[in-house]
Amino acid sequence: MSKGILYICPTPIGNIKDITLRAIELLKNVDLILCEDTRVSIKILNHYEIKTKMKSYHKFNEKQSIIEIISLLKEGKNIALISDAGTPVISDPGCELLKSAIEASVKIVPLAGASAVTTFMSGVYNPSGQFLFLGFLPKKTSEKETILRKFKTQTIVFYESPNRLVKTLEEIKQIHQEAQVAVGRELTKVYEEIKQNSIEKILNHYKQKPPKGEIAVAIIGEAQNDSNIDLNEQILKLHSQGYSINEISKIISTLFKTSKKEVYKIALDLLKT
Repeated sequence: MSKGILYICPTPIGNIKDITLRAIELLKNVDLILCEDTRVSIKILNHYEIKTKMKSYHKFNEKQSIIEIISLLKEGKNIALISDAGTPVISDPGCELLKSAIEASVKIVPLAGASAVTTFMSGVYNPSGQFLFLGFLPKKTSEKETILRKFKTQTIVFYESPNRLVKTLEEIKQIHQEAQVAVGRELTKVYEEIKQNSIEKILNHYKQKPPKGEIAVAIIGEAQNDSNIDLNEQILKLHSQGYSINEISKIISTLFKTSKKEVYKIALDLLKT
């Protein structure tokens, strides 16, 4: 008897329409769906008329459930792993199951789909095009500061809870006084917002307007002062994302330690109609 397949299946992070046709078809045809919380998953399954049997699988029962799940896969059952929202295993349960599946020579098939970190970063101006995803930062201040200092020159992205956001931004300001920071909130939902500015302005904004909902934060790596930077290219990138000339000059002068007036003049000449 051939073994079954373990599918890693992303689900929407907010907007229920953000699911692929392949994912819907798959969830209708597998033998079992592993859900982080069946009460959450049933909403999207009902919406798409998916009647497949569900089983609860989360960080509190992960180790106890693995033996049974691997046994079912060995019997030839096809199983889909989903989380409450987004791509499973990425800051969600599933890592131990993947390890056991690999050890049991079970085929693992990941599907493309919604992920909060990639959705967020596709709307953030990040000149290097690279970033390091850290999941959730430690709650302990000393451990958090160690990480912030360690990756000071790299763009880092992490998830944060609304009640800790202001405190974390204050800690960032202590270490990255001139940092560019982006905060994404309620991505793909009705009150979605992505704000990018200096750490001081972002901090002041959320002090005045305490945030709600799920949050992602990016600290843009401190670029070195490099005379070889193509300012025209950077200006055009920001312009294509809808930034005004004034906003472009502020962002580029902060990121590349260049004159704001110089960038403004170049942008003005470059973007003349």
